[in-house]
Amino acid sequence: MGELLIDFFCTDVDINLLKGQNFQKQAGGAPANVCATIAKLGGTALFSGKVGNDPFGHFLKKTLDDVQVDTAMLVFDDFHPTTLAFVSLQANGERDFVFNRGADAFLVEEEIDIDKLNEAAIHHFGSATALLSDPFQSTYFQVMRHAKEQGKFISFDPNYRKDLWKNRISEFIHLAKKGSSLADFVKVSDEELKLITGIPNLAEGTNHLHELGAKVVAVTLGSEGTYLSNREKSEIVPSVKIKSVDSTGAGDAFVGATLFQFAKDNPEIEDFEKLKKIIYFSNRVGALVCTKVGAISALPTLEDVLSALS
Repeated sequence: MGELLIDFFCTDVDINLLKGQNFQKQAGGAPANVCATIAKLGGTALFSGKVGNDPFGHFLKKTLDDVQVDTAMLVFDDFHPTTLAFVSLQANGERDFVFNRGADAFLVEEEIDIDKLNEAAIHHFGSATALLSDPFQSTYFQVMRHAKEQGKFISFDPNYRKDLWKNRISEFIHLAKKGSSLADFVKVSDEELKLITGIPNLAEGTNHLHELGAKVVAVTLGSEGTYLSNREKSEIVPSVKIKSVDSTGAGDAFVGATLFQFAKDNPEIEDFEKLKKIIYFSNRVGALVCTKVGAISALPTLEDVLSALS
């Protein structure tokens, strides 16, 4: 559940949006990337969110349909346009970013197919925009609480984006802790862990998320791998050395690969060795995405991953 949007990437080199002239349209949205990863690996994924009833919204639906993601719970909004993001990379390495939020902000509970939702064993909440405002924020947490009451496996990725939160960081921290308290699996980057917990030490920060309620925590460390903890045990699961071309969507691919395996093998939280194997696989999927340009277009199939592991 979350946002599905259009990313317009400025293809002009070392320039800001004021001077940029050329833009490339790409499907975006972290939860959509997670769904696409699961589908590309051979799993079953359903996306829940809202887009405008406009050419961009229909392009996004087709993008998910083409990779076999179920879009039965994708809602078309006749009153708000599809959410758009414009991004350019400047010479100093900083992003110039403009966010035109639209339909994704207006998903309400009445538009959720609860019966369809209940069919899923795993519910993933990894939206970068859902926590920003109502009505979507309330819908998001209501569905999360419903999943908890139904005994579903809940995955949560707070997906902090500094461009979106700016002077509202304390609010983000509060909401991220709320989401973590409901989750079985929490994925954060090392920067997010420090921000949310206020604790610079990796192990202590992870334990803080466990104290909130998270059962399994995965802290991505870039090229170093992933710090994995089930509270009883913890360890850094290494990644592989690659020549990174574009890291867009790598974290989402990591989450998708992890949930694909949780759905397939249904491991016990206490089985740390099994959890390590899952994260080892997911690290490889995330690394493979970095070797190609794009997010959904760079996603590997299960055969691609197994070939890379052999």
